[in-house]
Amino acid sequence: MQIKLTSIFVDDQDKALKFYTDVLGFIKKMDFSAGKYRWLTVVSPEEPEGVQLVLELNANPAAKTFQQEIHRQGIPAANFFVADVQKEFERLEQHGATFTKEPTKTTGSTIALLDDTCGNLIQITHLDW
Repeated sequence: MQIKLTSIFVDDQDKALKFYTDVLGFIKKMDFSAGKYRWLTVVSPEEPEGVQLVLELNANPAAKTFQQEIHRQGIPAANFFVADVQKEFERLEQHGATFTKEPTKTTGSTIALLDDTCGNLIQITHLDW
């Protein structure tokens, strides 16, 4: 069994594509019409054939409620691993990212939390072990 796709709900796919590529640095992998929907994925430039992140429109009311509630509670919708949280924090701030939690040491890791402008909080993490 392998993970090839994972999804994150977004309130605007064009805005999400711009943020996830221009700010976070991911690469657009797939972008095509799927009936009345749009299939839109990005990948890490470090693993272009790796796991694809589906930027899925939150058109379903349950998805929208879920997205809004986890954001309100401060829960990240996704967690991306980086080699150096402080360095990535500084790079992302220079690209316009807004952080809700600056780099913080936790048990076994360093984390920071940012707003993706599309309804989600995203955590960046470096494991310290």
